[in-house]
Amino acid sequence: MAFTRAWINFKRMQDSTVAASVLIYAGATLHAFRVLPGETALKVERTLTWPGLFLVLTLLVPLAAAPLRRGLSRYVWLSFVSGFGQTAVSVLTGIGLLCAAALFIYWQLSAVAHGGRYPAGVFSGYAAGIGILIAQAWLARRLERDPQVRAMIVARET
Repeated sequence: MAFTRAWINFKRMQDSTVAASVLIYAGATLHAFRVLPGETALKVERTLTWPGLFLVLTLLVPLAAAPLRRGLSRYVWLSFVSGFGQTAVSVLTGIGLLCAAALFIYWQLSAVAHGGRYPAGVFSGYAAGIGILIAQAWLARRLERDPQVRAMIVARET
């Protein structure tokens, strides 16, 4: 079964957003291990353990709780209907937001070198965002199975 070009682009953008955010996080984590003071155990706790918990929570809670799942599914559908990931402007906006988040993480890391606070929250917040992005990508695929949605996203043969 073939889907419309718009739906294919939308799903591709969802997947690309997840991949880009994970790569940004991985790069920031590697950088943090090089520049942050403290023992390796502290770095693991602040960049992997706690953020991993937040990622899992923001991924599983919206998928497990029916009202949250319905709300997030609606958001995913409205994002598609509004054209997210289907135009150059929306793609560039998404990339811009990911780059801004990456710059914020790196800014937080550089602040530590100048006596700033240890950047624990920025990693947890970013990981929580990744959890939501993964949930949205999963829900996009789940929407394909809905008969009403399927009727609107399947390409019609000419």
